[in-house]
Amino acid sequence: MPASTVRKRSRSRIIGAAALAAGASLMLAACGSTKDTASPGGGGTGKVGVILPLLTSPFWQSYNDYVPKMAKSEGVEVLKTVNSNSDPSQQITDIDNELTQGVKGLVVAPLDSAAIQAGLDQAERKGVPVVAVDVAPDKGKVAMVVRADNVAYGEKACDYLGQHVSSGKVVQIMGDLASVNGRDRSEAFRSCVKKKYPRLKVLEIPAKWESDTAAAKLDTLLNANPDIKGIYLQAGGVYLAPTLQTLKSKNMLKPAGQQGHIAIVSNDGIPQEFDAIRKGQIDATVSQPADAYAQYGLYYIKAAMAGKTFKPGPTDHGSTIVRLPGGILEDQLPAPLVTKADVDDPKLWGNTVK
Repeated sequence: MPASTVRKRSRSRIIGAAALAAGASLMLAACGSTKDTASPGGGGTGKVGVILPLLTSPFWQSYNDYVPKMAKSEGVEVLKTVNSNSDPSQQITDIDNELTQGVKGLVVAPLDSAAIQAGLDQAERKGVPVVAVDVAPDKGKVAMVVRADNVAYGEKACDYLGQHVSSGKVVQIMGDLASVNGRDRSEAFRSCVKKKYPRLKVLEIPAKWESDTAAAKLDTLLNANPDIKGIYLQAGGVYLAPTLQTLKSKNMLKPAGQQGHIAIVSNDGIPQEFDAIRKGQIDATVSQPADAYAQYGLYYIKAAMAGKTFKPGPTDHGSTIVRLPGGILEDQLPAPLVTKADVDDPKLWGNTVK
């Protein structure tokens, strides 16, 4: 065969292969994802490690219960969940242990937005994709952050209290400010009150997601400020019980509608908050979607293991993917405000937990 003919046929094969590759890329892009050769993961299969921040909160207990159910529905093979027990250093060790076991993907709920980078860097060096749930890292590579808009949490709490407390002192019991969640909720609440409800005076309790700390500091604050009109709990899972107990011990737990009632808005959407709303002990909560966190954490890790990426914009499950300042993507899931008017809605995950 003449050399010129061989060269022509070789060029034809190369051009044809390029055309097929381009066509495949266009098809993937049309589905909202593209091939990511930098994060091969397990090719869409393999064992996945799921690391929890703590298990002392009913919210995280519920998330933990949802993980195996959602893993089955999403077709993901998960190892037994690991509890970092509120220790950021332990969480890095947990990530290393999971990587040593040969996982092909990780779903992690970071305790500390800065400290988690060490674990994310370990995973990246081994080519293992990571999806962050509930908390976004300050730095480090993740395929997706699955989280609700925590700024909206603080603003919803601010608006509820601002519309039901005309003036006076309100307290926000804050989360850990080492977490972007604690920072977002705190600053959003503070800024909203200053801008929209200047007749309210905000008092703050930094409690680091610790129930004992919240109880002790709230007790001290109420001794000095018995005229509190409202309270914002940034995490009902850890702050609800100690707050109600502290108010009860001071004879300050008055039901809604009764004189002296302190308006309380919480965050989480756990069954205990719903019961407290029904009893008139608290007024509202923002339902943080424990079920959807588990479902879409596993959905995105499976996609990442298959080498798929996503783009900012609306999703097919009622949320919006946004690009964070650091460049990573976050799927902001819906988190509705729940009051006595809709606390019995069967669609709320807190009403499905037995």
